[in-house]
This record gives sequence, C-alpha cells and structure tokens, in this order.
Amino acid sequence: MKTFKFAINGIKTAFSSEKNLKTHLAIALLVLIAGWYLELSMMEWMLLIFCIGTVISMELLNTAIEYFVDFYSPEIHPQAGKIKDIAAGAVLVVALMSVAIGLIIFIPKIAALI
Repeated sequence: MKTFKFAINGIKTAFSSEKNLKTHLAIALLVLIAGWYLELSMMEWMLLIFCIGTVISMELLNTAIEYFVDFYSPEIHPQAGKIKDIAAGAVLVVALMSVAIGLIIFIPKIAALI
C-alpha cells in the first residue's frame, strides 16, 4: 500500500505544479464527456482511454525528468536544456498521435449529427 501512496503523492505533486498536466486532464475530461454523449463503441473507448493514459503518463515522466535535471544541474546548461526539450518532445509526439486518433473517432460521429 505504501507504493500506491507514493504514486498518488507523485501525481498530486505533478498536478499541483504543472500547468500542462492540468491542461491535458481538462482536455481528457472533455473527450470523455463527448465520448459518452456520442455513444462510442467499445473499441473507440479503448483507444481513447489508451491515448489519455499515454499522454498523462508521458507528462508525468516529463515532469519527473525536469525535476531530476533541475536537481542534478541547477545552473543553466545547454545539455540540461536539450534533455528537457527532448522529454517535452516525447509528450508532444504522443499528444499529436492522440489528437489524430481523436479526430478519426469524432469527426464521423459529429458529421453524422449535422
């Protein structure tokens, strides 16, 4: 049970300090509400949940990397900046993939309503 407590504390810490994580969670909530309203299939739900989980996980990992780099190299260093940029790039790749999947799922459903 202690490991769950540590993990929950880590999520709380990241949520309280990271604007991007809050943004991802807000978008995820909107996507979930839209999915419920549009009555997604089981496969569509699985894809969306996978995308949401992947983006949130990558954002948490990016946050951990940023904390580590700041701890290890508190002064500004070009290599530290590269590490942070690459980690942020990983989040961007996953987020863009998730947007593409979301568009593939939602555009036909929204078009059918119009």
